[in-house]
Amino acid sequence: MGIARLLAKGWVVFCVFAGIHALHVAQSAGIAASILICTLWFAAMGILFAAGFGVSGNLGAAAFLARLKPHHLIPGFNEIVFLVFVGLSFVNQVFVAPGYVAPGHVVGGAAAGLNAAIYFAVPGQRSLVHALQVCGLDGGREFSSAFTWLLAAIYLASALSRLKLAAGLIRLEHDKRPETLGPTLRAFLLGAAAVAGIQLLLVGSAYPWLPCGAYGDIIGAVLLGLAPLMLSYLIVAAMASLVASNPEK
Repeated sequence: MGIARLLAKGWVVFCVFAGIHALHVAQSAGIAASILICTLWFAAMGILFAAGFGVSGNLGAAAFLARLKPHHLIPGFNEIVFLVFVGLSFVNQVFVAPGYVAPGHVVGGAAAGLNAAIYFAVPGQRSLVHALQVCGLDGGREFSSAFTWLLAAIYLASALSRLKLAAGLIRLEHDKRPETLGPTLRAFLLGAAAVAGIQLLLVGSAYPWLPCGAYGDIIGAVLLGLAPLMLSYLIVAAMASLVASNPEK
């Protein structure tokens, strides 16, 4: 998977997820059209940047357009699973998690078990819970984050089981259409981004730096409902690129 395509996919998913949350929040304010326009503009800006990167790495727009095939727009199995999990995370955030509305609310059953398991396994969840307690917030945000981390772990395990297949596809694609960055440099860049994401999200370094207001708006919704899944996708992409950079594997 090329860097340009990865950037385009990530930006589109981010814009759609944040845009749908914004539409949900503003559905009674009569500004849905404005939010839709802004979402489209932001998505177009990111796609333009990614396309420009792809064009620059392939010696012009003609070569880039010649490489673009209809099957490139069809998501693979990993992408389909990822999109389904993003949809489940959104549904949980909007329709399920808000049921736990009070700070310190005693949650029972499976939700309590999931919160406890993720709190134990993910250091970033403990950092998030502490930040929410300091801000006097919950509103189901702890459960929303725990559910997203569960989906991210399931996706990571599922995608890693097909890592060699993904690496083989990347190697074949690179043999047909060599990139400017090269497989080794691409693997290094993706790996560096994955390490940064692990530090910020999995370890939880990002949560104490966010103001309390961020957890109550679209930033918090994206951070809790999408960021762990995108981190898993990035880790898989980095590992697949690393395996693909070694022709002996």
